[in-house]
Amino acid sequence: MKTTEIQDLINCIAKSGLEEVQIEMEGVRLHIKRYAAVTPEGTADHSPPPAVSFSPSHQVEPSVTVESPVTVEPSVTGEESSRYIKICAPLVGTFYRSSTPEVAPFVQEGDALTKGKKVCIIEAMKLYNEIEADVTGKIVKILVEDASPVEYDQPLFLIDPS
Repeated sequence: MKTTEIQDLINCIAKSGLEEVQIEMEGVRLHIKRYAAVTPEGTADHSPPPAVSFSPSHQVEPSVTVESPVTVEPSVTGEESSRYIKICAPLVGTFYRSSTPEVAPFVQEGDALTKGKKVCIIEAMKLYNEIEADVTGKIVKILVEDASPVEYDQPLFLIDPS
């Protein structure tokens, strides 16, 4: 099973709302559990954090477990945020504001934004995916802390299109 197939599977599971899936094929066993659903108020459920384990079934059972709670704390009120456009995470992974810790972030709050401009990187399974803006406007709020985990379709930025 290729990394891209696993990533596609994780995205499908995230869209479907399933809580747990176990798959075994081609000598590979994949077990995915999903927890910590974000509520509309921006607080995380207090259920256990997400856990993903992946290991070939023909070897001693090494496993990799990724655990992290998800919280979203936008300071913009609900009625204000309705006039803004959200840039959301296209996949599950780790959000980075810059390509390396030593360089400046791709964008800051208050920056003018053009369609196609790189706004962040999301790392998923050691693949670094550059995320580009699909709108033109001004960045009002960055909703995620650098180097924190993000879920599929989680809002990352609020953009004022005017």
